[in-house]
Amino acid sequence: MDIHKNARLSYRSREGLARLVVEQGATRKAAAAAFRVSARTAGKWVVRFQLAGMDGLRDRSSRPHRSPRQTCSSLLENVLSFRRQHMPGYEIARRTGLSPASVSRILRRARLSRWRDLNPPPPVVRYEHPRPGDLLHLDIKGMTRFGEVSLRGDGRLRGKKGHPGFLALHVAIDDHSRMAFTQMLPDQKAQTTIGFLNSAVEFFALHGIGVRALLTDNGSSYRSRQFRHACQQMAIKHSRTRPYTPRTNGKAERFIQTALREWAYAKHWDDSEQRDAHLQPWIDYYNHERPHGSLNYKPPISRSDSATTS
Repeated sequence: MDIHKNARLSYRSREGLARLVVEQGATRKAAAAAFRVSARTAGKWVVRFQLAGMDGLRDRSSRPHRSPRQTCSSLLENVLSFRRQHMPGYEIARRTGLSPASVSRILRRARLSRWRDLNPPPPVVRYEHPRPGDLLHLDIKGMTRFGEVSLRGDGRLRGKKGHPGFLALHVAIDDHSRMAFTQMLPDQKAQTTIGFLNSAVEFFALHGIGVRALLTDNGSSYRSRQFRHACQQMAIKHSRTRPYTPRTNGKAERFIQTALREWAYAKHWDDSEQRDAHLQPWIDYYNHERPHGSLNYKPPISRSDSATTS
């Protein structure tokens, strides 16, 4: 039960006050003095206890019983109907005769005050293909090179160096087993991406998984003719997500978040080479030991064809 922050009596104190008067015969003035409240307050809780018992000692809503100036229900329905037709608030106020402030309050209460509320995003549809290799999620995460910062004795930087450059973390996730294969490569160009795809196909083949389809975003390397031709040569169906819908490729997006949290940002690295050297050990841990929530807390290797046939 919520108690008003300025209330002098808790629920049990109200009960004690009421019972002191009703059951022990104390006067309301004496009970009020014992609990350090006014006689009027003591009388209120005694009467409520006599009428409703313990339920009468709970806080009541401060909402008034009558609101003569409340907007009628027909006007409320008109306001909401106009709003669902994407009509702005000032136009709704002009048509209904209400003030703009009243229209604004009605729309806020109905959670229709913002344009995005009129077109909510579609619900996320979760899916999982029935066999390993039915779908492979591919994605790329840009990573920054970095080195140890040199400081002067007074704490200032020793001198600005040129930007060390970028790397590209290429990621491949099997939709059914969640087996992951990654490589830290120098760029995101089409030829580099094709080389990563060949390495990924070989990796999954070693675990008894034949890749039959790919799902990628709309990056330039995935839209290139070279990548499309490579998929045709390997007899792999290639599909791309709708623009600006990263949730469609959610397994790869989620894996990247996990990798950044548990590997890239898990500790302070002296330089990017040290960070990159720990990528493969973490991937081996992810595939063979790390419990996966969507796999009933089993590692991804438990769903590979090599594990099921052995």
